[in-house]
Parts: sequence; structure tokens; C-alpha cells
Amino acid sequence: MKQKPRYNMWQNSAYMVRRAWGLYKSVVLLCAAQAVTSAGKTVAELLIAPAVLGQLERGAALGQLAVTIAGFTGILLVLAGLDRYIRSNTMYGRIAVRMGIIRDISRKLADTSYPNLLDTRFLAMEEKSVDASNSNAKAAEAIWTTWSDILTNLLGFGAYLALLSGLDWRIALLVAVTSAASYLCGKRINEWGYRHREEEMSCRTPLNYAYETATRRKYAKDIRIFGLQGWLMELWDRSLGLYRAFVRRRERTYLWANVIDTALILVRNGAAYAYLVRLALAGDLTVAQFVLYFGAVGGFAQWVTGILDKFTLLHKQSLEISTVREFLEWPEPFRFGGGAPLPRTDRYELRLENVSFRYPEAAADTIRHMDLTVRPGERLAIVGLNGAGKTTLVKLLCGFLDPTEGRVLLNGQDIREFDRKAYYSLFSAVFQDFSVLEASVAENVAQRVDGIDRERVERCLRQAGLTEKVAALPRGLDTPIGRQVYEDGVELSGGQTQRLMLARALYKDAPILLLDEPTAALDPIAESDIYQKYSAMTEGRTSLFISHRLASTRFCDRILYLDHGTILEEGTHDQLLQKGGGYAVLFEIQSRYYQEGGCGNA
Repeated sequence: MKQKPRYNMWQNSAYMVRRAWGLYKSVVLLCAAQAVTSAGKTVAELLIAPAVLGQLERGAALGQLAVTIAGFTGILLVLAGLDRYIRSNTMYGRIAVRMGIIRDISRKLADTSYPNLLDTRFLAMEEKSVDASNSNAKAAEAIWTTWSDILTNLLGFGAYLALLSGLDWRIALLVAVTSAASYLCGKRINEWGYRHREEEMSCRTPLNYAYETATRRKYAKDIRIFGLQGWLMELWDRSLGLYRAFVRRRERTYLWANVIDTALILVRNGAAYAYLVRLALAGDLTVAQFVLYFGAVGGFAQWVTGILDKFTLLHKQSLEISTVREFLEWPEPFRFGGGAPLPRTDRYELRLENVSFRYPEAAADTIRHMDLTVRPGERLAIVGLNGAGKTTLVKLLCGFLDPTEGRVLLNGQDIREFDRKAYYSLFSAVFQDFSVLEASVAENVAQRVDGIDRERVERCLRQAGLTEKVAALPRGLDTPIGRQVYEDGVELSGGQTQRLMLARALYKDAPILLLDEPTAALDPIAESDIYQKYSAMTEGRTSLFISHRLASTRFCDRILYLDHGTILEEGTHDQLLQKGGGYAVLFEIQSRYYQEGGCGNA
């Protein structure tokens, strides 16, 4: 069942007016002014010919005719100039309002609670919100043009209705009814494409896939090595054939909209013009009046159609704006702002009390009834096979996730009582899915633009083993990373990037350090170098270290061996080897693999 939007067309229009009024009042005022000038120009164009003909019929002097023509010309020039001026100057305010919406969307996405990023509904809403505001033609800006057009059509409709009602109200009614019928029939037929959009998408998706695969660099080697050109061309031709068949069906359907519209125009104009001709032949209309009403009939139909068409467009834009509003108002499960103050100490204890966690739509818990205490200053290793729950455990400890059962405590206090952003300040981290900014090396390490402590940056890079690489860069610490923003940017290897992320975590110098597979992209020699420095880097601070390589765990004070979301074994490296359990078996397998000369990561 399709969910009803939370806000209707009028509420969303009022919302946009409030946003514009608070930021750029001229947007609202110029929207109304544009409608007045546009409608006034059209009405003036309608009246000029009948006015001149009327004076000719009355035998007016040439000078009077010239004054009339000059007067209308002046009015049209003023209205046209005002219309052009308004259209040019209203653009800046409208863009500013849309940019404000984009900024709010970006802030929502950047600040939202982490569980929202796991919610497919939230992500779908975010995608639609971005689409509704990513260009001048999208709803977040185009709604002002739509409202200008609606007001223009309403003003024109009123002026033309007054004219035709003075002739015969039945003519106005005939034109209105046939115009509305033509619009509604055409709308129903032309929406065929919308009703069959999923079918169209099923035809276009393989086309897009074939095009992107054939043209993107990351697939180039596979296409050439494995000879995939033929398969791609076959996919393209087959998909193109299906899409062409869809387009032929759609265009045959759309043809009926043109047929019905033409038939109704013949009925409307034929009846109206026959009535005008009869009045003119009977002497009840002057030539000037005939020209006036003749033009009014066609124009009135356009105003009626315009009103219906623009309100339909406004309804569609309202749905998009409602999506934006619902995204911005998406509830936050975490506390942001306020809350209890963090403990004033440099020694923090983390504790899990009977904690279980299950991801949305998952069939089973990832973490199951776990009790754990991480003591201040302890270096804790978390190991286990894939899917054991290692990363999820760390996300629970650092507050990215809240348990579905149980509590996570900081110095005995439930972390849900703290401002979550303040709680995040206690952690430095290197995660598996790290992100590199298109900025300089120094800015990437310090995570800021101003106030960078360059000596501290250099020290952190040295601890991470990246000093020589940075010194060899063209601009040293000021060398930009990445080439999407800067043409002279450099691209680091996977291992170098991982070291850069480690330097970033060290620069923050938070009391708790999280390292999620910090050596996954390093070769064995570089990995050994990092291990030797690990003890010094974590001296005196609480640190959590996730690894698949069990050799790294000997640097830690305690090791947790996880299996299916539970702590199966815990102790030091030597203690776990003596137990001869799952940890010892896994360590033996990895050791044998390296001793036998295997290559790659265990």
C-alpha cells in the first residue's frame, strides 16, 4: 500500500513561502509581481488590435491612432521590460532558497544517528530528497515558477472570463468545459508512461549497465583480457530492441491524446466562432468586438488548460517537497544536545551489560547476551572468524549502535544519557571503510582547515610510518590527495592510505583508540613495522584492536575470541595458546600457512 505524504500541496507551498520569507523575501514578492506583468502583457496584446480597429471604425484621426498605438506599445515595452527584469533578478533568491534546502539535507545526512544509515527507507528518502533539489528544474526551486504560472493563469482567466461573460456566459462555459475535458483526457493518456515506468526501467536498466560497463575504466582490463565485447554488444542490442518496442507502444498511446484534443478544439472553436460570425452578420458585433472576442475564445481555453496543468505540476512538486520535509524531520534515535555531562576524568571504563544486538530485518542476533568490561588503559584485541561480531561489538562500544537488549556503560553510566556527539569525542578510530578527503595531507590528518598544528601532524605521520612518502610529495604536507578536485593531486596506495588514517586517529589524541583491521592493506614487512610501534602508540590509553591476523594480538593485554556473537575465549596470547581452544587452532593454521610460504592475508 502506497504511503500517503505527510504534507499536502497547500502546506508545502506555505512551507516554501516561510523558508523564502526568512531568507529572501524578494522571492515571494517577485513571484507575485512576475504573474502580474505576464498576465498584463497578454491582456494588453489582446486589446491592442480591437482598440485600433474600434478607432478606425469611428473614423478617428491619424494622430489619435498614433497615440493609441504608441500608448499600447509603451505599455507592452514596460511590461516586457519588467517581466525580463523580474525573471533575471528572482533567480538569485530562488537558488539561495534551494541551496538552503541542500545544506539542510547535507547536514541531516552528516549528523544523523548511525542506525538511520542502515535503514533502507531513510536512504531511499535521502536519495529522493537530493533528486528534488539538485537542479534549477527540480521542485525545490521550480515551485516558484509553477506558482508564478498559476497566478498568471488565474489573473488571465479572470480577465478573459469578464470579457466573455459580457458577451454570453454560455460561450465561457462551453470553452471552459471543453478545455477541461481535453486536458483531463490528455492527462490520463499521457500518464501511460508514468503507470508503466517500472516496465520502462526494466528495459533501460540493462542498457545503462551495458553502457557503464563498456565505458568505465575499472572494467577495461577484464573486457579486454576475457573478450567480453561480444557479450556486452549482445546485451546492448537485446535491451535496445525491448526498449524500442516499449517506445513504439507508448507513442501509439500518446497519439490518441492528440486526436481527442483536436476533436474537442474543433467542437469548442467551431461552436464559438459560429456564434460570433452569426452575431457579426446580424450587426450585433462590430469588427473590433469580433476580433476581441475571437481572440478571447482561444486565450480563455489556454488559461483554463494552464490552470489545470500547473496545479497538476504543483501537486507533483509538492510530493517531492513533502519527501524533503519528511527526510529532514526523520526521527533521531540518539540524543543530540543536552544530556548528562561526560565524566571529568582521563580514565574511562567501558562495560557491556547483557548486551544483544540485531540488525534491522536480520533473522538472528549479531551480538548475544554479552557481558564485557574494558578497563581504563587496557589494550584489548578482538579476534574471530568473519561474521563473529567483531566490528559490531566495536560499534556498540563507540556509540554508533544502541543495543536491542542490555546497556553500554561509560564509567557506570548508560551512554544513552549523554549527548552522542560529546561521547564520540572520546574516540579516535581507523575503520575498515575509511574515507579520504579531497584535501591536503595536513588537512586530512588534522580534519580541519584552520588552526592545524603542523608539528603534531608530522609527529603523527612519523608514528604511522608515512614520513618518507609525504616528504617525497611535490608540496609535502600541502600536497592535495585525490584528483577529483585538484588536478595536481596524488593518489596513495591502499597501504599508504591506511597509514594516513592511522595518523588521523593519532592526531585527535582521544582517550580511547579503535583500530579495525589497521594493517589489512599492508605488506608483511610494513605490518611488522606497525606492530612494533603499536605498543608505543597505545601507551596509557584504552585501545581496541580488531584483527584477523592473530600474530598482532601478542601486543595486547587481553584477547577476546568471538564466535557467533559471544565471547568464546579470553586471555593473553600465551594463555589462549595453552588452552588449546579455537584461538589456538586458528593461530596454528595461520602460522602453518606462513611457514609453508603462502602468500596473501590469512
